Amino acid sequence: MLNFELYNPTNLIFGKGQIEKLATLVPQGAKILMTYGGGSIFKNGIHAQVIENLKGFEIVEFGGIEANPRFETLMKAVAVVKEQKIDFILAVGGGSVIDGTKFISAAAQFDGNPMDILQKRLLIKDLSKVIPFGTILTLPATGSEMNSGSVVTIEATQEKLAFGGSALFPKFSICDPTVIESLPKRQLQNGVVDAYTHVLEQYLTYVHEGFLQDRIAEGILQTLLEVGPKVVENPKDYALASNFMWSCTMALNGLIQKGVPSDWATHMIGHELTALYGIDHARTLAVVGPNLYRVMFETKKGKLAQYGKRIFNLTGTEDEIATQSIEKTVAFFHTMGMDTNLSDYTKEYDKTADFIVKRFEERGWLGLGEKQNITLDKVKSIVEMSY
Repeated sequence: MLNFELYNPTNLIFGKGQIEKLATLVPQGAKILMTYGGGSIFKNGIHAQVIENLKGFEIVEFGGIEANPRFETLMKAVAVVKEQKIDFILAVGGGSVIDGTKFISAAAQFDGNPMDILQKRLLIKDLSKVIPFGTILTLPATGSEMNSGSVVTIEATQEKLAFGGSALFPKFSICDPTVIESLPKRQLQNGVVDAYTHVLEQYLTYVHEGFLQDRIAEGILQTLLEVGPKVVENPKDYALASNFMWSCTMALNGLIQKGVPSDWATHMIGHELTALYGIDHARTLAVVGPNLYRVMFETKKGKLAQYGKRIFNLTGTEDEIATQSIEKTVAFFHTMGMDTNLSDYTKEYDKTADFIVKRFEERGWLGLGEKQNITLDKVKSIVEMSY
């Protein structure tokens, strides 16, 4: 097992009716900026619950954070923080709102050009230089409610870039599984596939000695396979909803990646497809992931075979099981309503591979993956195979 440090200070409050604890979680006397997305929190009653449970606090609202939060929009929120002298932010939304809030938190007191946070992938570690924030999760998927990572899109350059740092963990996150009852089917499908792929990024590497991490990862995968299709059809079933939400959080709260290698190339390529074509994040992962496993088959074969045996109960030679496990994954994505070819989303894909390779080369991303062996020629093959 590899050496590791585990730090996660987020206070996670999970279950029905937990928004009632909000006033005890926000610092007394804080002036709050409430961030949210397109306004669904007004329709599902969560906005009213927040206001009711924060009586006595001064609240400034900032809505309109996009599904892929844009730097340009978030900088408007940064201006509000400075003008209004905000000292606490409450993100009410899914991963995009929470990711956007992390950027606002970091940028509001950043000494320099806030765009550098994204383009230089800076690590934000100084707690005295960020605005503290908490979250109320409304859409399970990204795990952003219990990690310190974020992804933000720069509209002007069509870039979707990740950053993070130990100062960007939420102070608290309220996770009430009943919030998913009003979510559209597409968002639930996306959430399941997003979480599933988060686990695969940390699991489908090479065979190693992190036995416990593998077993926890496999437990999350098996749970998502079991409840994913059902929760889309029955979001009011609390057993399904709670296991779905907790699986999404566990998939990316840092636990299963400690002491083991991880990949993340599927995400790096997928982010480009979202930035270029506006395709839902989870759907880009369903397009890219299986083809990455095919192109990198020889180096991932051992772990693909373990995955096939333990998750899908496959038998045969190592090559046969590894190959079948990719096809089983694609079949699951199809069950979850995913199209798995780029041509299903856009007809302007013919130069996509060359564009992404050029962009990665300009950034110095010459070797991706757990072994840094996903070279630019491999990236090109993965994208072209995804057409």
